[in-house]
Amino acid sequence: MKAFVRAHVLAYKMTGGRIGGAWGQAPIGLLTTTGRRSGKRRTTPVLYLGHEGSFVVVATNDGAARHPGWYLNLRAHPLAELETGSERISASARVASEEERETLWPRLVAVYPNYERDQRRTEREFPVVILERRRKE
Repeated sequence: MKAFVRAHVLAYKMTGGRIGGAWGQAPIGLLTTTGRRSGKRRTTPVLYLGHEGSFVVVATNDGAARHPGWYLNLRAHPLAELETGSERISASARVASEEERETLWPRLVAVYPNYERDQRRTEREFPVVILERRRKE
């Protein structure tokens, strides 16, 4: 799986997202976080949804019982970067409130229906994460 992710990231970067930039109707971006233990930058492809100038991602980990590493990294270091096509966005991550999640979840499922299937696979509720653009200083 790590080799697949590395190949996906490489193809995405080399083509500005023309290869690997979507899964069906769901757009894919490259999320770069800071490793919570290593301090190293980690990049992983994620499905995202644009929302009010921000971006929304879901910590599904394909329905596994534990959160994905990128989500744990964001909890420890909420500053991140999201690459959408050839645009790089500096962002600050936060978990959506319950109210926001209720609004966003149906939109997320409309873009990627497998979120519902994945949610049924596990006891944990998938965190919905909002990546808010950071102002340039």
